[in-house]
Amino acid sequence: MDLSSPYLGFNLKNPFVAGASPLADNLDSVRRLEDAGAAAIVMRSLFVEQIIHQQTGYSAYVESVEESYAEATTYFPEVEDFALGPDQYLAHIQKVKQAVDVPVIASINGSETGDWFQYARMMEEAGADALELNLYFLGADPEISGSAMEDRLIKVVAGIRDRTRIPVAVKLSPYYSSLAHFARSLDALRVNGLVLFNRFYQPDIDIENLEVTPTLKLSSSEELLLRLRWIAILYGKVDADLALSGGVHGAMDAVKGTMAGASCIQVVSALLREGPDTLKRYITELQHWLEEFEYESLEEMRGNMSHMRSGDAEAIERTNYMKIIQSWKTS
Repeated sequence: MDLSSPYLGFNLKNPFVAGASPLADNLDSVRRLEDAGAAAIVMRSLFVEQIIHQQTGYSAYVESVEESYAEATTYFPEVEDFALGPDQYLAHIQKVKQAVDVPVIASINGSETGDWFQYARMMEEAGADALELNLYFLGADPEISGSAMEDRLIKVVAGIRDRTRIPVAVKLSPYYSSLAHFARSLDALRVNGLVLFNRFYQPDIDIENLEVTPTLKLSSSEELLLRLRWIAILYGKVDADLALSGGVHGAMDAVKGTMAGASCIQVVSALLREGPDTLKRYITELQHWLEEFEYESLEEMRGNMSHMRSGDAEAIERTNYMKIIQSWKTS
């Protein structure tokens, strides 16, 4: 049974990739991920703000943002809250590369152009096999139009692409006015992969202390549906490989993702809940399912449920919408 899957120029031994998480911070857990069958490992993101801290000094950075609004500095983490600083991150890439034989994908989280671009090249020099650029931009400023926001992010990706020789994947959110057009624009920059999707962590309100409190909730299976929809839409419309990230909690989710058109399946929440050995079960279950339904390889079924099969993604979406609305029956 051939479980191999092409992603970012690598021939992955199976579709399961350990997505960006704290598990990559520790060499023991990194080795456990590889032993469990992870075909590649994505390191957790280095934030551009950390790089700015190091370049300009933490106090100077805080002073620059506190003019924006009264409590700006209370939202930003202290330097010691980050697991790895910029220099430690580069050193950790080298350690992870020495610890495992699977591709190691470094990650940067940013939304603005600037001098920090050099860190992408430094990650490459440190030994990263590929780079995942995490575009995390909320678009909360009413003065910035959707097209202006997208143009800004295109410049960020172009800056990274121009400075690196290793494969680059771009991790997106679903919140764009025309996601398919934006994906095509990124594809024109020769990005090697698109990762769908980033998860925005929703803040809560402490009504007694009058504070905004960050919250972290791991993904659930319900989140898979949005990923399946957009991978099915984009498959065959862009040259970049498509990675599914978010809502994967079983081997059948990998089957669905592959049928939609995904080249790889990133797993995070399930690994944090259940541990790296979860991947062993997923791989075994995937192999058994393929055998049961007489598939000889993943490639044989990749994209067989994508919208490219019909040629009109918008018509499919509207037809399904009408079916769902009309199927609801009141008691």
